[in-house]
Amino acid sequence: MASMHRDIALDALLHPFAEGALRWPPAGDALFLRAREGAALHARGGLQALACTQPFKPEADRLQRIGVGLIDEDALPAARYPLVLVLPPRQREEARALLAKACSAVAPGGSVVASVANDEGAKSREADLKQLAGNLSVISKHHCRVFWTRPDAMFDPATLAQWAKADAPRRVISPNLPGGSFLSRPGVFAWDRVDAASAMLAQALPNDLGGRVADLGAGWGYLSMQVLARCPQVASLDLYEADARALALAEANLADARVAVQRHWHDVAAGVSERFDAIVCNPPFHALGRGDRPDIGRAFIAAAATALKPGGRLWLVANRHLPYEHALGEGFAQVQTLAQDGGFKIVEGEKARA
Repeated sequence: MASMHRDIALDALLHPFAEGALRWPPAGDALFLRAREGAALHARGGLQALACTQPFKPEADRLQRIGVGLIDEDALPAARYPLVLVLPPRQREEARALLAKACSAVAPGGSVVASVANDEGAKSREADLKQLAGNLSVISKHHCRVFWTRPDAMFDPATLAQWAKADAPRRVISPNLPGGSFLSRPGVFAWDRVDAASAMLAQALPNDLGGRVADLGAGWGYLSMQVLARCPQVASLDLYEADARALALAEANLADARVAVQRHWHDVAAGVSERFDAIVCNPPFHALGRGDRPDIGRAFIAAAATALKPGGRLWLVANRHLPYEHALGEGFAQVQTLAQDGGFKIVEGEKARA
Protein backbone atom coordinates (compact mmCIF):
# COMPACT_ATOMS: atom_id res chain seq x y z
CA MET A 1 0.00 0.00 0.00
CA ALA A 2 1.39 3.38 -0.93
CA SER A 3 2.05 5.95 1.76
CA MET A 4 -0.61 8.62 2.40
CA HIS A 5 1.98 11.37 2.14
CA ARG A 6 4.37 12.09 -0.70
CA ASP A 7 7.94 11.18 0.21
CA ILE A 8 9.98 13.95 -1.40
CA ALA A 9 13.33 12.61 -0.14
CA LEU A 10 12.64 9.21 -1.73
CA ASP A 11 11.48 10.82 -4.97
CA ALA A 12 14.63 12.93 -5.09
CA LEU A 13 16.88 9.99 -4.24
CA LEU A 14 15.74 8.02 -7.27
CA HIS A 15 15.56 11.00 -9.64
CA PRO A 16 19.21 10.70 -10.89
CA PHE A 17 18.47 7.14 -12.03
CA ALA A 18 15.27 8.16 -13.83
CA GLU A 19 17.18 10.96 -15.62
CA GLY A 20 20.19 8.80 -16.53
CA ALA A 21 22.74 10.62 -14.33
CA LEU A 22 23.28 7.34 -12.47
CA ARG A 23 22.84 3.73 -13.55
CA TRP A 24 21.12 1.04 -11.54
CA PRO A 25 23.27 -2.13 -11.18
CA PRO A 26 22.36 -4.61 -13.96
CA ALA A 27 21.51 -7.38 -11.49
CA GLY A 28 19.67 -4.98 -9.20
CA ASP A 29 22.20 -5.73 -6.45
CA ALA A 30 21.91 -2.70 -4.19
CA LEU A 31 21.69 -1.84 -0.50
CA PHE A 32 19.15 0.70 0.74
CA LEU A 33 19.74 2.06 4.26
CA ARG A 34 16.59 3.36 6.00
CA ALA A 35 14.57 2.38 2.96
CA ARG A 36 10.99 3.55 2.53
CA GLU A 37 8.23 2.34 0.26
CA GLY A 38 6.80 4.77 -2.27
CA ALA A 39 5.81 5.35 -5.89
CA ALA A 40 9.37 6.15 -6.96
CA LEU A 41 10.58 2.82 -5.58
CA HIS A 42 7.78 0.90 -7.28
CA ALA A 43 8.74 2.52 -10.59
CA ARG A 44 12.28 1.21 -10.18
CA GLY A 45 11.19 -2.46 -10.52
CA GLY A 46 13.22 -5.56 -9.66
CA LEU A 47 12.89 -4.87 -5.95
CA GLN A 48 13.39 -8.49 -4.88
CA ALA A 49 17.18 -8.09 -5.36
CA LEU A 50 17.26 -5.01 -3.11
CA ALA A 51 18.56 -5.44 0.44
CA CYS A 52 17.06 -2.92 2.86
CA THR A 53 17.39 -1.79 6.44
CA GLN A 54 14.53 -0.11 8.29
CA PRO A 55 14.21 -0.13 12.10
CA PHE A 56 10.82 1.67 12.06
CA LYS A 57 8.13 -1.01 12.05
CA PRO A 58 5.43 0.73 9.94
CA GLU A 59 7.94 1.38 7.14
CA ALA A 60 9.44 -2.11 7.49
CA ASP A 61 5.97 -3.63 7.09
CA ARG A 62 5.33 -1.60 3.93
CA LEU A 63 8.61 -2.80 2.42
CA GLN A 64 7.94 -6.44 3.25
CA ARG A 65 4.48 -6.24 1.69
CA ILE A 66 6.06 -5.41 -1.67
CA GLY A 67 8.59 -8.25 -1.40
CA VAL A 68 11.68 -6.31 -0.32
CA GLY A 69 14.08 -8.18 1.97
CA LEU A 70 15.19 -6.63 5.27
CA ILE A 71 18.64 -7.14 6.79
CA ASP A 72 20.29 -6.17 10.08
CA GLU A 73 21.66 -2.65 9.89
CA ASP A 74 24.23 -3.37 12.60
CA ALA A 75 25.67 -6.41 10.76
CA LEU A 76 26.27 -5.25 7.18
CA PRO A 77 28.82 -6.97 4.92
CA ALA A 78 31.88 -4.92 4.01
CA ALA A 79 32.55 -3.63 0.46
CA ARG A 80 29.84 -5.75 -1.09
CA TYR A 81 27.36 -3.56 -2.97
CA PRO A 82 27.93 -1.63 -6.24
CA LEU A 83 25.21 0.79 -5.13
CA VAL A 84 24.25 1.95 -1.64
CA LEU A 85 21.25 4.24 -1.22
CA VAL A 86 20.74 6.20 2.00
CA LEU A 87 17.95 8.29 3.49
CA PRO A 88 19.82 9.74 6.49
CA PRO A 89 17.86 10.66 9.62
CA ARG A 90 17.91 14.15 11.09
CA GLN A 91 19.90 13.39 14.26
CA ARG A 92 23.60 14.13 13.56
CA GLU A 93 25.38 11.22 15.26
CA GLU A 94 22.88 8.68 13.95
CA ALA A 95 23.17 10.10 10.42
CA ARG A 96 26.96 10.10 10.52
CA ALA A 97 27.03 6.48 11.67
CA LEU A 98 24.66 5.53 8.85
CA LEU A 99 26.79 7.30 6.22
CA ALA A 100 29.89 5.55 7.57
CA LYS A 101 28.12 2.20 7.25
CA ALA A 102 27.12 3.06 3.69
CA CYS A 103 30.69 3.91 2.72
CA SER A 104 32.00 0.72 4.30
CA ALA A 105 29.42 -1.41 2.46
CA VAL A 106 29.96 0.00 -1.05
CA ALA A 107 32.16 -1.98 -3.44
CA PRO A 108 35.24 -0.35 -5.03
CA GLY A 109 34.09 1.90 -7.88
CA GLY A 110 30.52 1.86 -6.61
CA SER A 111 28.34 4.75 -5.52
CA VAL A 112 26.85 5.90 -2.23
CA VAL A 113 23.78 8.04 -2.98
CA ALA A 114 21.98 10.04 -0.29
CA SER A 115 18.96 12.34 -0.26
CA VAL A 116 17.88 14.78 2.44
CA ALA A 117 15.12 17.40 2.49
CA ASN A 118 16.43 20.96 2.67
CA ASP A 119 14.65 21.60 5.96
CA GLU A 120 15.95 18.34 7.47
CA GLY A 121 19.64 19.25 7.34
CA ALA A 122 20.53 18.55 3.71
CA LYS A 123 23.65 20.75 3.60
CA SER A 124 25.02 19.30 6.83
CA ARG A 125 24.61 15.71 5.62
CA GLU A 126 26.17 16.61 2.28
CA ALA A 127 29.16 18.07 4.14
CA ASP A 128 29.39 14.87 6.21
CA LEU A 129 29.56 12.61 3.15
CA LYS A 130 32.09 14.93 1.55
CA GLN A 131 34.25 14.64 4.66
CA LEU A 132 34.13 10.86 4.33
CA ALA A 133 34.55 10.51 0.58
CA GLY A 134 35.93 13.70 -0.96
CA ASN A 135 34.26 15.50 -3.86
CA LEU A 136 30.65 14.64 -4.60
CA SER A 137 28.12 15.05 -7.38
CA VAL A 138 25.11 17.07 -6.24
CA ILE A 139 21.70 18.00 -7.61
CA SER A 140 18.65 19.72 -6.08
CA LYS A 141 15.18 18.28 -6.63
CA HIS A 142 11.81 18.35 -4.83
CA HIS A 143 13.17 20.73 -2.15
CA CYS A 144 15.88 18.17 -1.39
CA ARG A 145 19.58 17.73 -2.09
CA VAL A 146 20.79 14.48 -3.66
CA PHE A 147 24.52 13.83 -3.42
CA TRP A 148 26.67 10.87 -4.31
CA THR A 149 30.24 9.64 -4.27
CA ARG A 150 32.36 9.36 -7.40
CA PRO A 151 33.85 6.09 -8.73
CA ASP A 152 37.36 7.13 -7.65
CA ALA A 153 36.32 8.10 -4.11
CA MET A 154 38.93 7.52 -1.42
CA PHE A 155 37.24 7.05 1.94
CA ASP A 156 38.97 8.43 5.00
CA PRO A 157 39.55 5.34 7.20
CA ALA A 158 40.03 7.28 10.46
CA THR A 159 36.78 9.21 10.05
CA LEU A 160 34.96 6.05 8.94
CA ALA A 161 36.06 4.23 12.08
CA GLN A 162 35.16 7.14 14.34
CA TRP A 163 31.74 7.81 12.82
CA ALA A 164 30.77 4.14 12.67
CA LYS A 165 30.58 4.30 16.48
CA ALA A 166 28.89 7.71 16.66
CA ASP A 167 25.48 6.27 17.53
CA ALA A 168 26.69 3.32 19.60
CA PRO A 169 24.72 2.54 22.79
CA ARG A 170 26.08 4.24 25.90
CA ARG A 171 25.13 4.85 29.52
CA VAL A 172 23.32 8.12 30.29
CA ILE A 173 23.38 9.41 33.86
CA SER A 174 19.93 9.93 35.40
CA PRO A 175 19.80 10.22 39.22
CA ASN A 176 16.02 9.71 39.28
CA LEU A 177 16.24 6.16 37.91
CA PRO A 178 17.11 3.00 39.83
CA GLY A 179 20.83 2.45 39.33
CA GLY A 180 21.37 6.10 38.42
CA SER A 181 21.63 5.63 34.65
CA PHE A 182 20.05 4.06 31.58
CA LEU A 183 21.31 2.64 28.28
CA SER A 184 20.54 4.72 25.22
CA ARG A 185 21.88 5.77 21.83
CA PRO A 186 21.56 8.82 19.55
CA GLY A 187 18.51 8.84 17.32
CA VAL A 188 15.93 7.24 19.59
CA PHE A 189 13.30 9.52 21.14
CA ALA A 190 14.68 11.57 24.07
CA TRP A 191 17.86 9.53 23.84
CA ASP A 192 19.93 11.63 26.28
CA ARG A 193 17.29 12.55 28.86
CA VAL A 194 14.02 11.65 30.52
CA ASP A 195 11.46 13.61 28.53
CA ALA A 196 9.27 15.92 30.60
CA ALA A 197 5.96 14.37 29.54
CA SER A 198 6.97 10.85 30.56
CA ALA A 199 8.37 12.13 33.87
CA MET A 200 5.05 13.89 34.58
CA LEU A 201 3.10 10.69 33.87
CA ALA A 202 5.42 8.62 36.08
CA GLN A 203 4.81 10.97 38.99
CA ALA A 204 1.05 10.63 38.54
CA LEU A 205 0.92 6.82 38.39
CA PRO A 206 -1.04 5.21 41.23
CA ASN A 207 0.69 2.48 43.18
CA ASP A 208 -2.28 0.13 42.83
CA LEU A 209 -1.71 -0.72 39.18
CA GLY A 210 -1.50 -4.48 39.03
CA GLY A 211 -1.85 -7.62 36.97
CA ARG A 212 -0.80 -7.59 33.37
CA VAL A 213 0.41 -4.13 32.24
CA ALA A 214 1.49 -2.83 28.82
CA ASP A 215 3.57 0.18 27.81
CA LEU A 216 2.48 1.34 24.34
CA GLY A 217 5.31 3.23 22.64
CA ALA A 218 7.84 2.15 25.25
CA GLY A 219 10.88 3.93 23.80
CA TRP A 220 14.05 3.04 25.72
CA GLY A 221 11.94 1.87 28.65
CA TYR A 222 11.58 4.78 31.07
CA LEU A 223 7.85 4.42 31.82
CA SER A 224 8.16 0.65 32.15
CA MET A 225 10.99 1.09 34.63
CA GLN A 226 8.84 3.52 36.63
CA VAL A 227 5.82 1.20 36.58
CA LEU A 228 7.90 -1.57 38.13
CA ALA A 229 9.46 0.78 40.69
CA ARG A 230 6.13 2.32 41.79
CA CYS A 231 3.57 -0.47 41.37
CA PRO A 232 4.43 -3.63 43.33
CA GLN A 233 1.28 -5.49 42.24
CA VAL A 234 2.32 -5.61 38.57
CA ALA A 235 2.67 -9.27 37.57
CA SER A 236 3.95 -8.91 34.01
CA LEU A 237 4.91 -6.18 31.58
CA ASP A 238 4.62 -6.00 27.80
CA LEU A 239 6.59 -3.40 25.82
CA TYR A 240 5.29 -2.29 22.42
CA GLU A 241 7.63 -0.13 20.35
CA ALA A 242 7.91 0.61 16.62
CA ASP A 243 11.60 1.62 16.70
CA ALA A 244 13.69 -1.56 16.85
CA ARG A 245 16.71 0.39 18.11
CA ALA A 246 14.75 1.78 21.06
CA LEU A 247 13.16 -1.59 21.81
CA ALA A 248 16.56 -3.27 22.10
CA LEU A 249 17.58 -0.59 24.60
CA ALA A 250 14.39 -1.08 26.61
CA GLU A 251 15.06 -4.80 26.79
CA ALA A 252 18.55 -4.10 28.15
CA ASN A 253 17.29 -1.49 30.61
CA LEU A 254 14.74 -3.99 31.97
CA ALA A 255 17.03 -7.01 31.95
CA ASP A 256 16.87 -7.28 35.75
CA ALA A 257 13.12 -6.71 36.03
CA ARG A 258 11.38 -8.54 38.88
CA VAL A 259 8.57 -9.72 36.56
CA ALA A 260 8.34 -11.32 33.14
CA VAL A 261 8.88 -8.73 30.37
CA GLN A 262 7.77 -9.34 26.80
CA ARG A 263 8.99 -7.12 23.99
CA HIS A 264 7.04 -6.50 20.77
CA TRP A 265 8.49 -4.78 17.70
CA HIS A 266 5.08 -3.57 16.64
CA ASP A 267 3.10 -0.72 15.11
CA VAL A 268 0.57 -0.01 17.86
CA ALA A 269 -1.54 2.02 15.43
CA ALA A 270 -2.29 -1.26 13.64
CA GLY A 271 -3.90 -2.65 16.82
CA VAL A 272 -2.85 -4.84 19.75
CA SER A 273 -4.15 -8.40 20.04
CA GLU A 274 -3.25 -9.11 23.70
CA ARG A 275 -5.40 -8.13 26.70
CA PHE A 276 -4.24 -6.14 29.74
CA ASP A 277 -5.39 -4.90 33.14
CA ALA A 278 -3.67 -1.52 32.71
CA ILE A 279 -1.85 0.41 30.01
CA VAL A 280 0.55 3.35 30.25
CA CYS A 281 1.23 5.42 27.16
CA ASN A 282 3.08 8.48 25.93
CA PRO A 283 1.97 8.19 22.30
CA PRO A 284 4.09 9.64 19.49
CA PHE A 285 2.63 12.49 17.49
CA HIS A 286 5.20 12.43 14.68
CA ALA A 287 6.10 9.71 12.20
CA LEU A 288 9.45 10.01 10.38
CA GLY A 289 8.84 13.68 9.60
CA ARG A 290 8.40 16.66 11.90
CA GLY A 291 4.77 17.58 11.23
CA ASP A 292 2.13 16.90 13.90
CA ARG A 293 0.30 13.60 13.38
CA PRO A 294 -2.50 13.49 15.97
CA ASP A 295 -4.01 10.57 14.04
CA ILE A 296 -1.21 8.39 15.45
CA GLY A 297 -2.17 9.24 19.03
CA ARG A 298 -5.83 8.62 18.30
CA ALA A 299 -4.93 5.21 16.86
CA PHE A 300 -2.94 4.43 20.03
CA ILE A 301 -5.97 5.34 22.15
CA ALA A 302 -8.22 3.10 20.05
CA ALA A 303 -5.70 0.25 20.33
CA ALA A 304 -5.51 0.72 24.11
CA ALA A 305 -9.31 0.69 24.44
CA THR A 306 -9.49 -2.62 22.57
CA ALA A 307 -6.54 -4.16 24.43
CA LEU A 308 -7.82 -3.41 27.95
CA LYS A 309 -9.93 -5.92 29.82
CA PRO A 310 -13.33 -4.74 31.15
CA GLY A 311 -12.64 -2.24 33.91
CA GLY A 312 -9.05 -1.82 32.77
CA ARG A 313 -7.38 1.59 32.98
CA LEU A 314 -5.34 3.68 30.55
CA TRP A 315 -2.88 6.23 31.88
CA LEU A 316 -1.86 8.62 29.11
CA VAL A 317 0.22 11.78 28.78
CA ALA A 318 -0.04 14.07 25.77
CA ASN A 319 0.54 17.63 24.66
CA ARG A 320 -2.39 19.74 25.82
CA HIS A 321 -3.22 20.97 22.32
CA LEU A 322 -3.61 17.52 20.76
CA PRO A 323 -7.27 16.66 20.00
CA TYR A 324 -7.66 13.30 21.72
CA GLU A 325 -10.90 13.90 23.64
CA HIS A 326 -13.23 12.37 21.05
CA ALA A 327 -11.12 9.20 20.75
CA LEU A 328 -11.00 8.89 24.54
CA GLY A 329 -14.76 9.38 24.82
CA GLU A 330 -15.44 6.71 22.23
CA GLY A 331 -13.13 4.13 23.79
CA PHE A 332 -13.70 4.58 27.51
CA ALA A 333 -16.70 4.68 29.85
CA GLN A 334 -15.04 7.20 32.16
CA VAL A 335 -12.37 9.76 31.26
CA GLN A 336 -10.81 12.33 33.54
CA THR A 337 -7.97 14.79 33.14
CA LEU A 338 -5.88 14.44 36.28
CA ALA A 339 -3.27 17.13 35.71
CA GLN A 340 -2.23 19.85 33.27
CA ASP A 341 1.18 21.45 33.51
CA GLY A 342 4.01 22.62 31.26
CA GLY A 343 2.01 22.09 28.10
CA PHE A 344 1.08 18.48 28.96
CA LYS A 345 -2.02 16.75 30.25
CA ILE A 346 -2.41 13.49 32.19
CA VAL A 347 -5.56 11.55 31.35
CA GLU A 348 -7.02 8.42 32.94
CA GLY A 349 -9.51 6.36 30.96
CA GLU A 350 -11.47 3.46 32.44
CA LYS A 351 -13.03 0.86 30.20
CA ALA A 352 -16.64 -0.25 30.81
CA ARG A 353 -16.75 -3.22 33.14
CA ALA A 354 -19.11 -5.44 31.16
